[in-house]
Amino acid sequence: MNKKLIIAVDGYSSCGKSTFAKAIARELNYIFIDSGAMYRAVTLYCMRKGYIDRSTVKEDKINNSMADINIRFRYNPDIEEHETYLNGENVEEEIRQVEVSSLVSIISKIRSVRERLVEMQREIGIMKSIVMDGRDIGTVVFPDADIKIFMTASPEIRAERRYKELIGKGVKVNYDEVLNNISERDTIDSGREISPLKKAEDAYILDNSEMTVNQQMVWFRDILSKKSGDEGRN
Repeated sequence: MNKKLIIAVDGYSSCGKSTFAKAIARELNYIFIDSGAMYRAVTLYCMRKGYIDRSTVKEDKINNSMADINIRFRYNPDIEEHETYLNGENVEEEIRQVEVSSLVSIISKIRSVRERLVEMQREIGIMKSIVMDGRDIGTVVFPDADIKIFMTASPEIRAERRYKELIGKGVKVNYDEVLNNISERDTIDSGREISPLKKAEDAYILDNSEMTVNQQMVWFRDILSKKSGDEGRN
């Protein structure tokens, strides 16, 4: 397939969206954009400014700060990954911490945050040839995406994956804490008024509870082949 595509990968937290989307991007030689990292970067910015903690959300301060926030992705050839930069600072490791994870769903409910980040995401997508993962890519950011995928897995499996990932990075955390965080994020993401997490009507559903990344890629290649066949008949 020679056509440049926009591929949207949505789904629940910690179900492997980024890993899967990165694998797709590598195979197609596309740019991978982690939209969740953008919300995490805004969360980190607000935490540093004292605009949000577990008991306080200074929404007026957050609204007035969006113009001061610049988020970009830069490719690091040493690790062969795109890393997140907040106002010129590499924050890739810091935005993955549990404290950021516990607050990011609150930040993502704020209208000014979502509107500004959707604007940024659409700017990135102008050139196409991208794989973007998140919560509302196929429904809000790119409703006309060429391929839409909605990923899911059981909360327990997602918590186990996230727990192992954090432990592997040296983060001190327990499994129950991670499971509770995932359950809370599911409730907030699915129930928020602005751009709630939901499957686009024309999205392919991928339950990867019992699938390896290689198995998921076999599944994706079949979807891509069908897409190519459909276009060939048009």
